[in-house]
Amino acid sequence: MKEIFENVYKIDNKIATKALSRKKVYDEKFIEKDGTYYRVWNPYKSKLAAAIVNGLKVMPIKRDSKVLYLGASAGTTPSHVSDIVEDGIIYALEYAPRIMRELLDSCSDRKNLVPILGDANKPWEYSNIVEKVDVIYEDVAQPNQAEILIKNAKWFLKKNGYGMIAIKARSVDVTKDPKEVFKEQKEILEKGGFKVVDEVNIEPYEKDHILFVCKWLNVE
Repeated sequence: MKEIFENVYKIDNKIATKALSRKKVYDEKFIEKDGTYYRVWNPYKSKLAAAIVNGLKVMPIKRDSKVLYLGASAGTTPSHVSDIVEDGIIYALEYAPRIMRELLDSCSDRKNLVPILGDANKPWEYSNIVEKVDVIYEDVAQPNQAEILIKNAKWFLKKNGYGMIAIKARSVDVTKDPKEVFKEQKEILEKGGFKVVDEVNIEPYEKDHILFVCKWLNVE
């Protein structure tokens, strides 16, 4: 067993997070080692897991991080982020009321995972709940994905904080080559105040997806 990032481990050629809870969120498996339980992190169910498996080098989410998670869905990846930030907090934003019910269940025994029903395009609507954060993680399948990250960074991201964004090329422009879309999105992020410090294509786990890790340099 090897710790590859804080609270993220490689065990028997699988990646896993140290389990904050024994409650299953999806169909994940648990591994017990010396009295400690770990949750196997499935890269086919999580873009962040896919990026780690595919060689992510810069992982800004730490044990004590404050994280704004945009596009939390039913809570699969947020629950693993919750395992990682055992001494921090995650503000988990989801837009769809139906999926929100599943997210609430995922949050039920995780005190560091705060569910918020809201629109990532309108950060002012949840600014009374979310504080300044160290990391914004975004997984929102919208044409203006990069702009959404920049908008939320201006509201919530600490100076020299990080943005992590899973870009889905087909959600931005279905007619363009994905490589062209990724290049354009990177340019938007860097013009908006970020510097891309790591990028990982996450195929074959997700088709036409890339994950960017960006440092926030905007000093407004």
